Amino acid sequence: MSDNEEHFEIKVILVGEPGTGKTSLINVSTGGNFSENTESTIESTFITKKIVKDDKEYFLNLWDTAGQERYHSVTNLFIKNSEIVIFVYSIIEKQTFEGMKSYWVTTIKETIGNEPILGIVGNKNDLYIQEDVKEEEGKDFANELGAKFKLVSAKEDPLGFVNFLEELLDDFLKKKGIDIKKDDNRNISINIDKPKKIKRKFC
Repeated sequence: MSDNEEHFEIKVILVGEPGTGKTSLINVSTGGNFSENTESTIESTFITKKIVKDDKEYFLNLWDTAGQERYHSVTNLFIKNSEIVIFVYSIIEKQTFEGMKSYWVTTIKETIGNEPILGIVGNKNDLYIQEDVKEEEGKDFANELGAKFKLVSAKEDPLGFVNFLEELLDDFLKKKGIDIKKDDNRNISINIDKPKKIKRKFC
């Protein structure tokens, strides 16, 4: 994390199997529109999301990564120095949950150890009728990993993911010893920013 008195930048990386909606979650949380036809990411890029707490600006650099196996070696390069890691799976595709557990969790541990704040997101919750991964499965694995857990829908509830980002940011600040107000009226605002210039080709 780089900072001055009122400005903090934090690297947040989203990892998971292809088709889980990582790109969509980043897009809708930073002011973009949801699309049913989002193409697979083929290179790692980021969009910045600003969150204001207690008159301080926190800039979350949300890194989108390629889930396809042929891009794993490149994706692994971008994992380094991540301060918050969010594992994403689709609740309607069990194989994305198993892939998260067998590959992505192992890769994160091998690459950056236990240093980052961890979160697990079960995306596509608007399709809960087609659920292939039970909520309890996600919760149980999150507890085992020491991660926060949330079911979200990029399509129908983008603020659900924004709120989850805020929770992970709170955990990160606590870990760094940065005080945040505990009262219900604390100064928090979620700003939906336009995406900053990035090097995205397909996403």
